[in-house]
Amino acid sequence: MVRARLSAEQLVARFVRVGYARVEPPVLQPADVFLDLSGEDIRRRMFVTTDSEGREMALRPEFTIPVARLHLESAEAGRRAAYSYCGPVFRLRTGETGEFVQAGIESFGRTDIAAADAEIVALALEAVEAADGPADADLRLGDVGLFTALTAALALPPAVLRNLKRAFAQGALSTANLAALSAPVTTTGEHAGLLAALSGQDPRAARAFVEDLLKIAGISSGGGRSPAEIAERFLAQAENDAGGLSDEARDVLARYLAIAGDPDAAATAMRDLAANAGLDLAEALDLFEARTGFLAARGVAVERIAFSTAFGRNLDYYTGMVFEIRDPRRTDGRPLVGGGRYDRLVETLGAQQPIPAVGCSIWVDRLIGDAA
Repeated sequence: MVRARLSAEQLVARFVRVGYARVEPPVLQPADVFLDLSGEDIRRRMFVTTDSEGREMALRPEFTIPVARLHLESAEAGRRAAYSYCGPVFRLRTGETGEFVQAGIESFGRTDIAAADAEIVALALEAVEAADGPADADLRLGDVGLFTALTAALALPPAVLRNLKRAFAQGALSTANLAALSAPVTTTGEHAGLLAALSGQDPRAARAFVEDLLKIAGISSGGGRSPAEIAERFLAQAENDAGGLSDEARDVLARYLAIAGDPDAAATAMRDLAANAGLDLAEALDLFEARTGFLAARGVAVERIAFSTAFGRNLDYYTGMVFEIRDPRRTDGRPLVGGGRYDRLVETLGAQQPIPAVGCSIWVDRLIGDAA
């Protein structure tokens, strides 16, 4: 842990030198923001406690939400700002300690989206190199924005879209399971009244509604699931009336999910698919190709980037590019660095308008372990 802290401090010093001011968000954070906004993987591995007033608090399981909250509460809220950080985070992890050190960077307010994305990826690669990480590290790239644009153009039924988005965020969406995820689900009349009340509500309102019902019944959770997870299940059922996926839409999705390779080749394949299917993905693809250009301008070898349309990261707040840097020698598949774009997060936390944001976190213990 001491060695990890020293390495994290060295990484943050590098980030500060290139304009990322250091911040230190509190270790103890409100639990509800993570329950609402993080992926299921983090939610089920949080360390949660209760304060003297009965509010649920959590030891921070990651830094992005705490840094976003800090930015929102600062004088820089709504302005362009860049932050760096290092310190312990707390998460139940099989075969690894529940307290570990992360360092990272977060950028807010930049409207030059493609350039900002490329800067974060390039700085992450430079940090791995500076820490004597693997010289042959794999850079894996995905794009939630492209997936969102595609599903919007296909006008998918709400329940199907929810299933697909959940699987995509978990990195579990593929041509092999597409049929099962897009099939209509039969809803029984057992909870018809509750489903009608939830229909059309956003996830935060649905969670509050379910929490109130559980409190009235004197129940703190159901089957080990949090209120957020229970609400999500009810929402999925409430939206099943729209049916399943058409054969045409399923074919387009299958062809899309099969696209992988370097970004240039992938962009060509995606433009061909959009043209053949009569879908307008021009804006998302223009951004994708501009990002590739900025990556090349920053010295990143584009031909070594492994892009996949099916690649996602297990956090619900991502809206655009996502990436991971991995050591090919690790057999557990766990990344050294992970990050991406999350343009709606700060607004969800209370900002008056959308604030573009992108960042990444470094698992310092894994990085220095590989360097040892």
